[in-house]
Amino acid sequence: MRIATWNVNSVKARLESVQAWIKETSPDVICLQEIKTTTETFPAAVFEDLGYNCAIHGQKSYNGVAILSKRPLEDVRRGLPEIEGDDHARYIEAVVPGDKGMVRIASIYAPNGNPPGTDRFAYKLAWLERLRAHALTILPREECVVLAGDFNVIPTDLDCHDPKAWAGDALFQPETKAALRRLANLGFTDVFRACHGDERAYTFWDYFAGTWQKDRGIRIDHMLLTPQAADRIEGSGIDRHVRAWERPSDHVPVWCELTI
Repeated sequence: MRIATWNVNSVKARLESVQAWIKETSPDVICLQEIKTTTETFPAAVFEDLGYNCAIHGQKSYNGVAILSKRPLEDVRRGLPEIEGDDHARYIEAVVPGDKGMVRIASIYAPNGNPPGTDRFAYKLAWLERLRAHALTILPREECVVLAGDFNVIPTDLDCHDPKAWAGDALFQPETKAALRRLANLGFTDVFRACHGDERAYTFWDYFAGTWQKDRGIRIDHMLLTPQAADRIEGSGIDRHVRAWERPSDHVPVWCELTI
């Protein structure tokens, strides 16, 4: 089973590119982030025509996450616990049955949090802690679980073209990196690192002139696997070539293959 994640930065604006990428790679499950549309106006029919079932947690103009699957989507959950007063559409989770078991998959769009020292940064850290708390409820089930998406965290210097350039950014603050480590240390495996070791690779290049051409990127899109899923890893990669397409997202797809 090939599972992919992609922050598309508006699904309607990138619809042709998303369709082209799907036809090129044909993932079994696709997690989308920053779809920037409501659940009702998500172009589900386009993806259904390509053979996908859709679970959507949308929001007008901002945020929004979705899971697309060639197989049925069961036990769909929208939002993290303790969401009173928080209307950001940043989390959706579903179970996908496979030939040799099942996998629980979450599509995640964590807050950006800039600038540090503000309420936005505090919200980012609190949201990541809510994600960790929810993960703690999942782990005792001993299921194959994939937490996939745009975590808006640069984990280490290896995941950044120039650590000094990002030193003041919320994505690279010590508190931010510690929050991701606390989640990972529950027993999750970063599938890209498991497959590629210390290879330097990025998933995001901003729109400033020359950033993509000079490969001044960061790795902030991650796939974290429970031990039960990590035991089934077949491979992982980053489809960086998509960043060179016309009117691209500033993120590119990340994928892994599991024996599910």
